[in-house]
Amino acid sequence: MKRTLIVLTILLVLGAMVFAQEAESDEGEASGTQAVSVWKYFAAALAVGISCVAGGIAVGQIGSAAMGAMSENPELSGKALPYAGLAEGICLWGFLVALLILIF
Repeated sequence: MKRTLIVLTILLVLGAMVFAQEAESDEGEASGTQAVSVWKYFAAALAVGISCVAGGIAVGQIGSAAMGAMSENPELSGKALPYAGLAEGICLWGFLVALLILIF
């Protein structure tokens, strides 16, 4: 499982770097600016990739625990839902960070 996540993260980062190089070569900027831009895309891809993987792991663990708790006491269903929402928010924060990296 961990090996698969590592390979997917590496593929995501490499794909973002290739896309960034193609986009920058089309614009015809100087090579120094191009190197900075590639790292910008790399950082944005890393922010989104890691936050989405972490959010997925968190939602999986919270969902498993919530289902176990609700099987014993059905009244806990309303109390478990906000925790899953908080875990999903991790992905949104990663996307926000990536967007700010790309804009500025």
